[in-house]
Amino acid sequence: MTNTKQVKTKKRVADHGEVFTNDREVNAMLDLVKHETERIDSRFLEPACGNGNFLAEVLRRKLERVDSRYSKSQLEWERYAFIALSSIYGVEILQDNTIECQNRLFDIFSKSYLKMFGVNAKMELLKGVRFLLEKNIIWGDATNYCIPNTTKPIIFCEWIPIGDFIQRKDWVYEFLAEGSYQISIFDENNEAQNFDKSIKDYKPIHFLKLR
Repeated sequence: MTNTKQVKTKKRVADHGEVFTNDREVNAMLDLVKHETERIDSRFLEPACGNGNFLAEVLRRKLERVDSRYSKSQLEWERYAFIALSSIYGVEILQDNTIECQNRLFDIFSKSYLKMFGVNAKMELLKGVRFLLEKNIIWGDATNYCIPNTTKPIIFCEWIPIGDFIQRKDWVYEFLAEGSYQISIFDENNEAQNFDKSIKDYKPIHFLKLR
């Protein structure tokens, strides 16, 4: 169940404009893109995610689709549930909300997993899910693309499924959002080169071994 409390404190509203969207509005807005919310691998990014009202509902809808398609095979359910979660991203300027959102999505995933497979659930998957959420739900300022109180850029991870393996690619959020390009090394004419490549690629690893 989503958090229906719209205001934590008046000070937070005054300082950060923090007002949470209630369940009715969340579902009405997501129903406008209903097909995408039910597509397992569709990517969602909430640049001011709060404690996760929108992202929590997106994850629930995705997992319902995973349940309907892959409940007869634990490995298939695990793979596609992981893909569903890996496609959900959030940025939040308040650190306590960021942690709350991470925990909230983890609880939704773990409860669904344990309900489906009980004692056969794998702790290594849940550890990987926790790690993934730390990378996908980020404490950051979406207005300047930096970690709060620093000049460090927000980095997002792209998770590319390759069978039972997953490949991680890291991207600078600013260049994804702006559609601009990062500056690379100089060419033979000493001119700076633009590129839209990831800043770091990792070797594929089995999705159950992510942690």
